[in-house]
Amino acid sequence: MSEFTIRTRKFQTNPLLARKQFVLDVIHPGMANVSKKDLSEKLAKMYKVKDTACIQLFSFKTAFGGGRSTGFGLIYESLDKMKKFEPKYRLKRAGVGGEKTGAGRRGKKDTKNRMKKARGKDKSKAGSKK
Repeated sequence: MSEFTIRTRKFQTNPLLARKQFVLDVIHPGMANVSKKDLSEKLAKMYKVKDTACIQLFSFKTAFGGGRSTGFGLIYESLDKMKKFEPKYRLKRAGVGGEKTGAGRRGKKDTKNRMKKARGKDKSKAGSKK
């Protein structure tokens, strides 16, 4: 872990969504950027969070000239609450949930076209193939 400092601004406790939310200022002189993993570990120590998976960090912008970044952070009370309220794309990004299910667009189109060509009992067989 490299040398960087963290400041939180606009800190709010949001009991309805079971989280703490804040704007995060990171000062990292001499570095291009700081990884979200390092940031979440440091935040976990600051706010005494047991599980670093409950911390979500996103929309970081590095200031022109470097050395300073600003982003947004959320600390959920539990993993269950995070899965309930976080958007699916952010859960996927964090590797917590929101796995891809079912066939993709191409697969659905192929199945539809196979079913067009078949008749009778063969049609249901074509629909069940992958």
